[in-house]
Amino acid sequence: MNIIDNLSGSIVAIVTPFTSTGTIDFPALQHLIEFQIHHGTDGIVVCGTTGESPTITPDEYGQLIRYVVQKVAKRIPVIAGSGANSTQQAITQSRVAQRMGADGLLVINPYYNKPTNKGIYSYFSKVATSVDLPIIMYNVPGRTASNMSAELSRQLANDFSNIIGIKEASGNLVQVMELIKSRPQGFKVYSGDDVLALSIINLGGDGCISVVANQIPKQFNQLVNAALDGDYMTARRLHYQYLNLMNLNFIECNPVPVKTSLHMMGLIDDNYRSPMCPMESEENYSKLRQELQILNLIEEPILASVGG
Repeated sequence: MNIIDNLSGSIVAIVTPFTSTGTIDFPALQHLIEFQIHHGTDGIVVCGTTGESPTITPDEYGQLIRYVVQKVAKRIPVIAGSGANSTQQAITQSRVAQRMGADGLLVINPYYNKPTNKGIYSYFSKVATSVDLPIIMYNVPGRTASNMSAELSRQLANDFSNIIGIKEASGNLVQVMELIKSRPQGFKVYSGDDVLALSIINLGGDGCISVVANQIPKQFNQLVNAALDGDYMTARRLHYQYLNLMNLNFIECNPVPVKTSLHMMGLIDDNYRSPMCPMESEENYSKLRQELQILNLIEEPILASVGG
């Protein structure tokens, strides 16, 4: 059995820190990895969209996965984002991730192309048969412009033994319920939205692949695992305590707010790969800073302005 076959809990979609010259900041990444593991994160997704994966070069892709795998050193599972809007590119990246030692793959539904169900099925089937790793599908219609129905997800799970779960970010709880109700045995359903993690777990889901876990790995792990254990009083308390932060993480395009937060927290520099750029709005910056102060995630007021 693979290390991720029974994976549940809080899985961070980790950011990719960059230096001021645009290179990957590996020392900062190592610090983020240790920050996550120290605070109980159950798994790490590297090269996801929160990690600015569309801007990562092919050489960097392999380097990033190998680096994270080596630094994690089997303490928790490492899942590599390997999807693309080209089936061949997704296959290539999936094979690279396997060679670099990833424990599993997060494969996004093809974006921009808006394929039919037949096209989506063909895409996942070809990726699944090209590697031996477990695959978590990723349904995020707001980014891809096409939705994977519960029926299509079930069909893929039934037809390919290494398709073992889905990150569901459709925001459609009825669709999530339909999938959970009739999913194959052992098939995992993870929330792809932090704000819906509690609801989806309550419906029978298995955890969350999270953005906010970058900032609050300990607290979000407590929230998710309390819900999984049926301690809904604790889970609800934490949910509402951090709900505003979860929403503020999308006040501008992800991952800009979460990386801005990590910069305020002293964990990374405030650098991005184009077309991502530092937070544009002074008002948004102030709202985010204020919330971090309320939550005691930064101790002192940050005096620097946007881009400062």
